[in-house]
Amino acid sequence: MRLLTLFSAVCVIGLPAFAEPLTLSEVQVTDWKAVYGRIEARDRIPARARLGGTLVDLSVVEGDVVTAGQVLARIVDEKLAFQLSAMDAQLAASTAQLDNAKVELKRGEDLLKQGVITVQRLDGLRTQVDVLLGQIASSTAQRRVIEQQATEGEVLAPVAGRVLQVPLAKGAVVMAGESVATLGGGGIFLRLAVPERHAANLHEGDEIQIEAASGAQTGRLARVYPLIENGRVVADVEVTGLSDSFIDARVLVRLPVGKHSALMVPATAISIKSGLDFVSVDKELRAVVPGVHEVVNGVEMVEILSGLQAGDVIETDGANHD
Repeated sequence: MRLLTLFSAVCVIGLPAFAEPLTLSEVQVTDWKAVYGRIEARDRIPARARLGGTLVDLSVVEGDVVTAGQVLARIVDEKLAFQLSAMDAQLAASTAQLDNAKVELKRGEDLLKQGVITVQRLDGLRTQVDVLLGQIASSTAQRRVIEQQATEGEVLAPVAGRVLQVPLAKGAVVMAGESVATLGGGGIFLRLAVPERHAANLHEGDEIQIEAASGAQTGRLARVYPLIENGRVVADVEVTGLSDSFIDARVLVRLPVGKHSALMVPATAISIKSGLDFVSVDKELRAVVPGVHEVVNGVEMVEILSGLQAGDVIETDGANHD
């Protein structure tokens, strides 16, 4: 009796719980268009040389992550060193002339008190001192300009981000304004080019399904550009957590481009027998043609293309597979 009771309890526990029948009705299903999007950096800015010369130091390669203002390379113009030496010599000569002119002015003031020289001659000595002071100030300013040019040999990162391209090598001769490296920063997004026939169905804020290398993700259509290029509409999609390891990589994206009425049944309502799909309708099996699968509120649903109609009462469980 104990064994019989235990066997009966196990059988009762192992029985599946049958769900209540479901009355079919048409629902609106989103039509999805599969396109490829391109991962792009929000800011793609070249780090340019501000000084022409020889590239003597290059501290980054493609893929490095840098901060804004970081020194990426150093350019040296040897002519600047010679110009600084020339300015130093000119300042030294002007300073010596100024010292002599001040001595002459002091002597002239003493001689004027004795009535030996005229006031006109003394004014000439003062003018000579002022001219030399102006020359020294001008030479000092020119030297500061050359020093500033020498400091501009450092190529700085314009933004924080990842180095995308380094077209030059150490020892290369560069011109002022030439790009030493290209940086991508400011975050990343997906850029799409959709056929123009779908333009009217694209709305900012729509949810976008993305099949990235890390798995399925969702994004939001952030901007639809009004200019159509080569028969395609350009749109931007914002995605949280999208990897920036590869810029300009292509990612499969599914866009909502419309809606249609369809009959949806739970995937558990479909049974497979002899390679055919059946749904239990009023306790009888009816052959159906299933369509796309969609996850609705966490439940896998299947669109039925033919075999059922609105108002049919189906069983949502008991699917068995041969």
